[in-house]
Amino acid sequence: MTKHLFVTGGVVSSLGKGLTAASVALLLQRRGYRVRMQKLDPYLNVDPGTMSPYQHGEVYVTVDGAETDLDLGHYERFTGTYCTQQSNFTTGRIYSDVISREREGGYLGKTVQVIPHITDAIKDAIKSLDGDDVDFVITEIGGTVGDIESLPFLEAIRQLRQEIGRTNGLFLHVTLVPYISAAGEMKTKPSQQSVGILRSIGIIPDMLICRCERPMDQEQKEKLALFCNVDRDLVIEEQDVQNSIYEVPISLAEQALDVYILERLQLAANELDLTDWQQMIHTLIHAPAGELEIAVVGKYISLQDSYKSIYEALAHAGIAHQVRVHVRQVESEEVEAQGAEALLNGVHGVLVPGGFGDRGIEGKLAAVRYAREHNIPYFGICLGMQCAVIEFSRGVGGLAGANSSEFDPDTPYPVIHLMASQREIEAKGGTMRLGAYPCVLQEKTAAGRCYAASEVSERHRHRYEFNNAYRDQLEAQGMVFSGLSPDGALVEVVEFPGHPWFVACQFHPEFQSTPLQAHPLFRGFVGAAREHRDERKG
Repeated sequence: MTKHLFVTGGVVSSLGKGLTAASVALLLQRRGYRVRMQKLDPYLNVDPGTMSPYQHGEVYVTVDGAETDLDLGHYERFTGTYCTQQSNFTTGRIYSDVISREREGGYLGKTVQVIPHITDAIKDAIKSLDGDDVDFVITEIGGTVGDIESLPFLEAIRQLRQEIGRTNGLFLHVTLVPYISAAGEMKTKPSQQSVGILRSIGIIPDMLICRCERPMDQEQKEKLALFCNVDRDLVIEEQDVQNSIYEVPISLAEQALDVYILERLQLAANELDLTDWQQMIHTLIHAPAGELEIAVVGKYISLQDSYKSIYEALAHAGIAHQVRVHVRQVESEEVEAQGAEALLNGVHGVLVPGGFGDRGIEGKLAAVRYAREHNIPYFGICLGMQCAVIEFSRGVGGLAGANSSEFDPDTPYPVIHLMASQREIEAKGGTMRLGAYPCVLQEKTAAGRCYAASEVSERHRHRYEFNNAYRDQLEAQGMVFSGLSPDGALVEVVEFPGHPWFVACQFHPEFQSTPLQAHPLFRGFVGAAREHRDERKG
C-alpha cells in the first residue's frame, strides 16, 4: 500500500510547509523510495491561473498544463520528479467537480453535503496519486490550522488516516516557536494551541517540525512533547537557514527525521547519500568564481514570490558556473520614470520575464534596448521574448510603432498577435496555451549550443505569439529564429547573433531548472554574464 504523509501548518502562514514537504520528499527519495507530492489549497478559485501575482505569487505550470501553486516548483526542484494535474487541488476545483456530478444526477437524489461528499472527493483527490509505482504520497494542506476554509481538508485527512491505518499514514505539523526579544526567551504556547485545535477535530500530530529563529533548548522540546502528546525525539527543530533553502534537507537529515518516518511506517531506512547535494550547497555558499549581478526587469517586482522560479533558476545557473548571482530587482515602471541607464548601469546581464497587460511595457522595451545597444547579455522569457521582438522591430527593423496587438490593437505593425487558437476563446481560466510542447532548434545558434540537442520540450503559458507575417522582414535585418514548433508555424526562440548573447524564448524554461541541473538557457545566460563581467575587469 502507498504510504501517506500529511503536512499541516499552524500559528501563522508562510512557515515553509512546502519547503519542509519537499525536503522530506528528497530524503525519502534518496533512501530509495518513490515519492509523489501534492498541495491542497483551501481557496475557492478553481486554480491560481487568474489570481494576481501581487497576492498569490507566480503561477507554476506543470508538464501536462495545470496552472498551480508555486509550492509545486519547490517539489520539482528538490526531487526532480514532475508534478501533474493531480498535484494541486483547490476548494474551488473540489466543489466544482462535486456540483457538476450533482447536476448530472451522480448522487441519485441524495442531499449533497460537506460530509461525506466533499470530504470523499478530497480523499479521492489524495488517492489519485496512489499506485504500484508510488511508495509515498506527501500531501501539503494549504493555509493555517484554525482557518474555516481548511476544515473540510483536515476532516478528509483525518478520515483517510483512520481508513488506511497508523502504519500507512503520518501527520507532520509545521509550527512556529517565536522568540520574544523583550522577554528574552522562546515561547511554545502558540504551538501548543495550534496542536490543541488539531486535536479538537480528531488529528493528533505524529511529529512536530518547529520553525524558529534561534536554536531550541532541551526544556522547550520537552515541554512541546509533553503538552502536544508527541514523542520527545519527534519534536524536530527547523531553524532558519543562513544561506539557502537547499540547506533545509541537510538540517532535517541531521535530526534523523526521515529515519523516524520510516520506522513509524515500518519501512527499511536504506542508506542515505547526499554527497552531490552537499557539494552543490558548498559551491553555492563559497562561489569560488566570485559574484555577478543580473537585473530582472519585471512588472510585479514588489512581491518576491512573483518571480520565484526565475530567481531560483538564476541561482542554479550560478552554481553551475561557481558564481554567486545577485539579482537587481527593477520595476519596469521605474525604468519609464527614471530611464534605463539610471537603473541598469553596471549590471552583467538583463532578464525580462513574463507578465500580462500593457502597464510598464515601455520600461521593459527600454531595458531590452539598453541591453542590445550596450552589448549586455540579454535573456527574454515569454513576454520578455515578445518585448525583444517589438524593440528589435522598432530599433533595427525600421518598423516605427511596432507593438503587440495586446497592448495596441491599432498598431501599424502587430509583430506580436493573438494566437489563432485563442481567437474564439472568451473564458480566462485555464484557456491559454499551457503545458509542455516540443521545440525544434536550429544548429549553430546560441540556443542550439546551450541545449546540445535538436529538439526539446518546454512549458508554455501564453495567448499571444510572434506574427509570421513579419518573419522574413526581421530575418533580413539579422534576427534569427532559432527555435520553432515542429511544423514551423510557431516561433519559440529568437536571437540576435551580432550581440554577445541575446536570446529570448516564448516558453518558461525556469520551470525545468533544478539546483543539481541548471536549465541550459539559464546556464548559457549566466555564463555569458560572467564573460561580460570578466571583460569589464580586463
